[in-house]
Amino acid sequence: MNFFTEFAIHSGDAYTNSILSYDVNFFMKCPFCAAADTSVKDSRVSDDETNIKRRRVCAGCGGRFTTFERIELRQLMVLKRDGGKEPFDREKMTRSIMTALRKRPVDSNHIERFISALIRQLETRGEAEITTQTIGNTVLEALSSIDPVAYIRFASVYKDFGSVEDFVHFIHEMEK
Repeated sequence: MNFFTEFAIHSGDAYTNSILSYDVNFFMKCPFCAAADTSVKDSRVSDDETNIKRRRVCAGCGGRFTTFERIELRQLMVLKRDGGKEPFDREKMTRSIMTALRKRPVDSNHIERFISALIRQLETRGEAEITTQTIGNTVLEALSSIDPVAYIRFASVYKDFGSVEDFVHFIHEMEK
């Protein structure tokens, strides 16, 4: 069973120092018995050095579980086409990209680094609010360099293709 823990780092304030100096066992309860006494048995930094994977064990029930920590530079708000707003959801973007890349010859480690790089690119734009159009165009541009089939798959949903002619037109534009 995997659980994600994400800690925001806000540079330049007192809150940062309290987050950076926390005891890794203090916040983590066992997902099996809810005991607060868990310990870290192994920690590893991901290949792209943006995540930490921690293998934990509960002193109460002996259950083992994995947590992941990821730096979040800022909480992005997504401006929807209908005018609504919602917090940026990494998992939603990941699902869309994974659907486009389904059964394509792209290594899963490469995909995770790709997604982390895309999110870092969005976070470093300096904007707290970002449009769905900006997110979609950023993903499209990046997918075009990874896999042409995934690029077309993602575009077909993002651009709401309604007919075969839409695909043909898009492919002709892509080949120019």
